[in-house]
Amino acid sequence: MLELKHISYVVNDAGVEQTILNDVSVTIPDGKLIVFTGPNGGGKTTLAKIIMGLVTPTQGQILLNGQDVTALSITERARLGISYGFQQPPRFKGITVRDLLTIASGDDKLTKDKCCHYLTQVGLCANDYLDREVDVSLSGGEVKRIEIATLLARGSAFMIFDEPEAGIDLWSFARLTETFESIHRTHSATMIIISHQERIISLADEVIVVGGGVLQYRGTADEILPKIMQDTTHGCPVLTRKEAATL
Repeated sequence: MLELKHISYVVNDAGVEQTILNDVSVTIPDGKLIVFTGPNGGGKTTLAKIIMGLVTPTQGQILLNGQDVTALSITERARLGISYGFQQPPRFKGITVRDLLTIASGDDKLTKDKCCHYLTQVGLCANDYLDREVDVSLSGGEVKRIEIATLLARGSAFMIFDEPEAGIDLWSFARLTETFESIHRTHSATMIIISHQERIISLADEVIVVGGGVLQYRGTADEILPKIMQDTTHGCPVLTRKEAATL
């Protein structure tokens, strides 16, 4: 179980303080799929990075299974089973896809069949990708899927995905959602997914809307999706006129 207690994050920009997160508290039980959604710049990614240790909170406490991990490094948190998929994954010239999967799995004798299993789950063919370098020759969507495959190979107990749908085609996205469903169904990992996609939101046990540095709403997808639609259409004169015309 992950517990965030009174998390705040304030940055100083040219002498002006800006609050990114303000007194956020949330508990995430084991085996659950939680979706963070909300407007851009609302604090979703910062909150996820604080969990991973990429950002240090100004105030607050992070507990993982009762252990205070607030002061632990990224490496130490990774050893405790937390993993993170970036919105824009890094590239590694000179390192092949096979190398990355081998490092992630911790198995220096990782077979091609196992590599194929991980890559297939994200819509890639092992024959086409295993010996390719993770460099500029790959598209952003390809690098994104490879990174997600490394998280699957690692088998982390707590996975964070930052907008996994970004740059991925429709067919690969469908395969990816199937993978999330499978992980969730077997309760093999707790997942936090940052997403704006209704298909991913609909998979969640709980949806948390983060905006203005606070948790604005939380509930099931059925409860939260109408609120999201109301927020995104409110104040738009074109949509308002269309709605009025249907009355």
